[in-house]
Amino acid sequence: MLNDLDLAASLVRGAGLQAAAMRRIGLSTTRKTSVSDLVSDADQAAEQLIVDRLRDARPDDGIVGEEGTSFAGTRTWFVDPVDGTYNFVSGLPFWCSAVALVDEQGPLLAAVYHVESDELWLGGRDTPTTCNGVSVHVTDGRPLAELSLASYLHPATLPDDGVRLPLLRVLRAAATVRMLGSGSVELAFLAGGRLGGWVHYDAPDWDWLPGAALVLGAGGATHVTDVGGHRWHIAGSRHVVDEITALLENR
Repeated sequence: MLNDLDLAASLVRGAGLQAAAMRRIGLSTTRKTSVSDLVSDADQAAEQLIVDRLRDARPDDGIVGEEGTSFAGTRTWFVDPVDGTYNFVSGLPFWCSAVALVDEQGPLLAAVYHVESDELWLGGRDTPTTCNGVSVHVTDGRPLAELSLASYLHPATLPDDGVRLPLLRVLRAAATVRMLGSGSVELAFLAGGRLGGWVHYDAPDWDWLPGAALVLGAGGATHVTDVGGHRWHIAGSRHVVDEITALLENR
């Protein structure tokens, strides 16, 4: 029987490759909450693939999936079958398949498969993070002013001072800003030292937990704080997380 990490790896690789194959044939897509919030038949099929394998391999575990799967259990697998669906259906390379296993202490381990580069990221609380088997580490010892920051700002939230003003305080402090459109890809890249910091508001668990586990396994830090009526998710080195938190809280 596969251990949890090997199981997670097989889940995301299988889901990601299936989604890519379905895209080559042709996708059917619908909107969820906005023109940019899409779901495709590949998202749904990839989630079903992961759920079926988990129900067979870990019948006592819970599952929470972005596309609606919900089973209770002592431990819970959070599933994002295609993270970055807008990118995925548009032919942009920043999308992935991601899972995280969470227990009563928080994120235990995660797997993120970036299909376009064939990079499999694995790691977690007790498992040093790797990319294709090579150990990685977050960028440490440098301030935000010398680092790239990944974030996101939806056009519909621009009038919301509770989002815009705290976020602008952080963005102004970074060396440069990247918005790749896939939280798990961004957090995996952060774990590998390709990005220096990460901050998103109101991130769903399936967008946050897989990447957060990778960051922790790569020697980084994570934090969640409430500012301006929104819940902010932060990742990076310990210094960068503290710096971003202070900027968000305007102190």
